[in-house]
Amino acid sequence: TQRENVLGYYVNVERIPNSCRDSPNRIFLKDRKVLLNLSMAYYRVNISAYNKAGESPQATYIVPDSSATDLPGQIHVRHQGTNAVVTWTPEYNPKCFVVDWGTGKDDMHMKIITTTTGNFMLDNFQPYKLYKIMVHASDVCQCESFTRHEKTFGVTHFYSVEGVPRTGPANVTILNITKHSALVKWTEIAAKDCLGVLQGYRISYTDSSRKKSLAVTLSSSTTSYHLTGLKEKTIYRVQISGFTKAGEGPPTLSQPFSTPKYGTVEALCICVTQHQS
Repeated sequence: TQRENVLGYYVNVERIPNSCRDSPNRIFLKDRKVLLNLSMAYYRVNISAYNKAGESPQATYIVPDSSATDLPGQIHVRHQGTNAVVTWTPEYNPKCFVVDWGTGKDDMHMKIITTTTGNFMLDNFQPYKLYKIMVHASDVCQCESFTRHEKTFGVTHFYSVEGVPRTGPANVTILNITKHSALVKWTEIAAKDCLGVLQGYRISYTDSSRKKSLAVTLSSSTTSYHLTGLKEKTIYRVQISGFTKAGEGPPTLSQPFSTPKYGTVEALCICVTQHQS
């Protein structure tokens, strides 16, 4: 539809998940912008234009994850097999809490808590999967009002059962090699491969004679390490693994490098001239 023929816009805001099974909130607009005051739950926004001839196809937008860190409450999770007990201490007592939990926007569940209790039970957790749990407060406990009135109380992430990482870090490279040092860099283990809360990395390196073998434990936020105290003109092999509370995962393939005999290599220039007779 040409812009000059547009009479207005329909904006449908739908909560994900929506266990209330109510229709999305529909907003009628003349302008091409709208301010939405939403909680940190997932939302689907459908936008269409209309004129005298009818309504256009919808454009869909999924509100992305928010990284807000100034939430008022703390959530604590304690697992019980495939279930989890969630507790919190509210600053005030709203009429109800709305709880979302799942592994992502395509796998979320919703539960409405209308009692004043500070804990509740969630179920159907699978092992080795990272779950997101969100608790929202609302003073209006009607399904059609959650989109407009709920405010996020707290967010946490949780594994019901942790495993060891299924793989080591990727893209291991050795840089800045000198007689006695080298810089090892790598890419962090992807969240889907951690199978638990990644607590750190272990980097081990051994010389070719296997007379010197060292292992260093590093934090999970570290993606580089400076090896020192190496011997000149020696071949070393480096391996890196990640570990969770459940244990250590498999190491990376052995990455070899050689230290030089000299600290620096000077460039040698040979000039050749031709003489014509």
